[in-house]
Amino acid sequence: MKPIHHQARKRFGQNFLHDPQVIGRIVASINPKDGDNIVEIGPGPGALTRPILQKAKRMRAIELDRDVIPKLKMFCFGDGELDIIESDALKIDFAELADGPGSLRVIGNLPYNISTPLMFRLFEQIAYIKDMHFMLQKEVVERLVAVPGTKDYGRLSIMTQYYCQANLLFIVKPGAFNPPPKVDSAIVRLEPKKDAKFIETDVKLLNRIVTSAFNLRRKTIRNSLKEFLSEEDFEQLDLNSKERAENLDLPTFIRITEWVKNRQQ
Repeated sequence: MKPIHHQARKRFGQNFLHDPQVIGRIVASINPKDGDNIVEIGPGPGALTRPILQKAKRMRAIELDRDVIPKLKMFCFGDGELDIIESDALKIDFAELADGPGSLRVIGNLPYNISTPLMFRLFEQIAYIKDMHFMLQKEVVERLVAVPGTKDYGRLSIMTQYYCQANLLFIVKPGAFNPPPKVDSAIVRLEPKKDAKFIETDVKLLNRIVTSAFNLRRKTIRNSLKEFLSEEDFEQLDLNSKERAENLDLPTFIRITEWVKNRQQ
């Protein structure tokens, strides 16, 4: 059974999945189980919602387009308990949806215009999240998983990898959507880091330092981080001030953050 037709709206950045093979592959990657606390962002007419609901038995869906909600309810009727929250996902307190720490499984086909701010909002509530599976533009996922020394590596890479292990699962071509987007998409899995792999630091300060470093990514860190580090600081940190930000890994940025934080105290 196909989802009930709904005209995608440009202002919501909607591109609806319709390829059953792609849908099946995404559901298999998420691997929903009865009892999981699943929250879907932007379900649209329910191409992903229904097969996941059939396995999880209950789930929540956050949908901003009020006109699609009756079609979503109709398409998923009888498949399980579906709680639809009519709201902007950027305004949701995800902690209120959790059963406790590490309980939320968040999924969604995210429009480009909200993907980055939404992920940063979820990072703020990472303690309540078990995992996240998102469909995003391929170029965004490549930035999420990028490693130092590559063109895609930047602030989004570092801040994502501070909180999560990020893995690109597979590419989705435009033909899997209606209407087809102009670019490839990709599925990413984000798993919050456990205690052993998580290095706590001042996240706001880390974000400021990383943002400053990559705002002038073609400059050396002597220039891009001069607000935070003196030439003597570079020596004390055993850092080459002629390096560029794209060559510094996450532990190095955390080390810089701790140095600056301790000096400010």
